[in-house]
Amino acid sequence: MFKHVVRWFILLLMVLGVAVGGWYKLRPREIEVSAARVSRGTVEKIVANTRSGTLNACRRANLSPSLGGQINVLTVNEGDTVQQGQVLLELWNDNLKAQINLTENEIKAATAKAKGAQLQAGIARREAVRVRRLARDQAISTQEVDRIVTEAEVREAAYEAAITEIDTSRARLQVVTADLERTLLTAPFDGIVAKINGELHEYVTPSPPGIVTPTTIELLDTSCFYVTAPIDEVDAPAVQVGLEARVIMDAFGEKHFPGRVRRIDPYVLALEKQARTVDVEVEFLHREDEEYFLSGYSADVEIIIAAEENVLRIPTQALLEGNRVFVYHSSDRRLEERTVQIGISNWDHTQILEGLQEGEVVVTSTERPGLQDGMRARVSD
Repeated sequence: MFKHVVRWFILLLMVLGVAVGGWYKLRPREIEVSAARVSRGTVEKIVANTRSGTLNACRRANLSPSLGGQINVLTVNEGDTVQQGQVLLELWNDNLKAQINLTENEIKAATAKAKGAQLQAGIARREAVRVRRLARDQAISTQEVDRIVTEAEVREAAYEAAITEIDTSRARLQVVTADLERTLLTAPFDGIVAKINGELHEYVTPSPPGIVTPTTIELLDTSCFYVTAPIDEVDAPAVQVGLEARVIMDAFGEKHFPGRVRRIDPYVLALEKQARTVDVEVEFLHREDEEYFLSGYSADVEIIIAAEENVLRIPTQALLEGNRVFVYHSSDRRLEERTVQIGISNWDHTQILEGLQEGEVVVTSTERPGLQDGMRARVSD
């Protein structure tokens, strides 16, 4: 009898063990998730550049002499601040200066010669007037009158030739002076010398047609800056001049600089192995922000296409395909799958039009495998 009871007791324990094991395996699993509350705030529709943009000085000039020659004078160093019209570089031009000196002396000589010719022409003119009077009184022969009048015309022509010679010398002086100016490299605007490709006594040559050679001096106007950024052709139609924008640069961490779209290229770039893009220029709204800018910084822009304020929003990472979210109920620690209606969105927040209430909690760790309706969950963050 005792053995029979023990046998039934052991059998009961085995059944209970199988039942407990089955329940343990089949019990609802609990997973750990991250979550965020549905709140109110601002949601913006944003267009951003597809590749890194570039911070540019408001003006850049790549300067080279218009003719070749040897650098005779170099008045600046890299990093110097220069004024508009300041001479930056001068090629050897002693021959042109000598020609200018020679031509100026020729002008002086021609001027003196013209003065003498003018005096002689005046004398001859007065003599011609006198003999014409005598001819009316028949006090002088016709042949003598013709000779004196002709002499006056010759003197007048000599004076005109002398004047023409002066004009020719002055024109020659203008040509030589222009050639001399071509040996001088001057600053077209106030700026900073960014790069110098050349040293004293080195030779520089202008770029032949179709062949690009390094510029002699690169000049930047850093009184203002702007950003050039490529926007995907799909997003380009939504961008308009005057839209507000934000500029983010790696050099300044997470700091945002307010800006405005000032120009949109009227054509699409089709670079090999890259998506077709449209270049957009963004200017800065606050000039004081530009104090520590350096031309060439990489920059990203966010152009604000539309904005909704004080609306229900959730983190965009909580939104699944098909506008689905998982709502966490703290009362029973279970998840509820729910379909919502959304408005505008960006990579940070999405506007909720219907399907959620302020204060509800949605799961943000949507990449967690095994998420499903009714599952038990524990919120870690």
